[in-house]
Amino acid sequence: MSVQRLFHASAPPAELLIRGAHALDPRSGLDAPHDVLVRDGAIAEVGAPGALPAPAGADVVEAAGLHAFPAFFDPHVHLRTPGQEHKETLATGTAAAAAGGYCGIVAMPNTAPTLDSAPLLRSLTAEAAREATVPVGFMPAITVGLQGADLTEMAELRDAGALGFTDDGRPVVAAGMLRRALQYQRLCGGVIALHEEDPSLSGHGVMHEGAVSARLGMAGIPSISESTMVARDSALAAYEQGRVHFQHLSCVESVEALAAWKAAGARVSGEASPHHLTLTDEAVRSLDSRFKMNPPLRSEADRQVLIAGLRDGTIECVATDHAPHARHEKEVPFEEAPMGVTGLETAFPVLYTDLVLPGVLSLALVVERMTAGAALLDLPTPQIAVGQPANLVLLDLAAEWEVGARGYVSRSENSCFEGRTLRGVVRLTVAAGAIVHRTPAEVAA
Repeated sequence: MSVQRLFHASAPPAELLIRGAHALDPRSGLDAPHDVLVRDGAIAEVGAPGALPAPAGADVVEAAGLHAFPAFFDPHVHLRTPGQEHKETLATGTAAAAAGGYCGIVAMPNTAPTLDSAPLLRSLTAEAAREATVPVGFMPAITVGLQGADLTEMAELRDAGALGFTDDGRPVVAAGMLRRALQYQRLCGGVIALHEEDPSLSGHGVMHEGAVSARLGMAGIPSISESTMVARDSALAAYEQGRVHFQHLSCVESVEALAAWKAAGARVSGEASPHHLTLTDEAVRSLDSRFKMNPPLRSEADRQVLIAGLRDGTIECVATDHAPHARHEKEVPFEEAPMGVTGLETAFPVLYTDLVLPGVLSLALVVERMTAGAALLDLPTPQIAVGQPANLVLLDLAAEWEVGARGYVSRSENSCFEGRTLRGVVRLTVAAGAIVHRTPAEVAA
């Protein structure tokens, strides 16, 4: 019996004709202007521009000059429910995802209380079925309370709808504990996603350990605090024949370790976040706490290797690690501020502006990597193909906008791209067959 693993509020299925958009889907082989017809929430026809008549009552979008992609999928976000709703809720977080062009997201368990039991998971999935704008899945904790001492009831959680397991925000420090988790994973399935950090090396660090931290007099977090754990846990995954996904990779050594263990046959994968792909620790010179995250922004050499890893497939997907915080929590001295930045509303425009427009990465590759997170969780990958559920994003790539100038859909404002002028405005998002976001034409102009 199949278990439901994505949850969202019901909405009327779309009856929609997108006319003349440049459809780009690397998986379907589309890269030219097309009409796309959505009937009863599914992609019914893909035809030449102007070739498809509009059915009676259909919503018609004249999209010449716009681009249509498969909607994005984010395997790593923080929705702060339960217990921290002043930062984000299922409703606001999924609305932010819709505004960013996403058709699915996966929530982490570092909530209050921790998502570590089947009753709490069932409560959250029921809430998502009432409140979530786009489909949301959940990754409960590997260990009870994220404390690293006792495993959660992984089989029971899988039966209740868990996509996988993670102690994100904290590492699984004990190798023996992770080994046991991998043994249970073989029985119940689901990916194990890991925040890699050796606390004995990262200590009380607040930024990347390097020349900038030395100049600022701040405690640093060395890159080996991450990479040594990536190497260790890849070895454990290979030994136990388990499935491990490495979250928010940030440094040269981690990418090298991931590539080596992939070549050795380990079932491991990785993700990178837009901020690590486009920023470095030089940004911390401003002492703006919106540039404080874990793992920290690292060196230009690290950034370049992350980009190369994304390009060659060592890193399979982009994940935002959307981590909302209230304004008063971030408006403190840098050392005292919590780690984390928002990202759902800016992910594609940042990558398009900083990496695609300068020719560093192709547009097709960015679209592929921003949708690939679904496959890593054994979910259907968004695709523009006849018969597929409609998961589409329509973008104006020529339009510019200033981050934060019109506020945010997210409940939180801690974007490290605040004030930046970016290219690429989401005009329309269709998720699970329903229209979940529209940007007014005057905003997208």
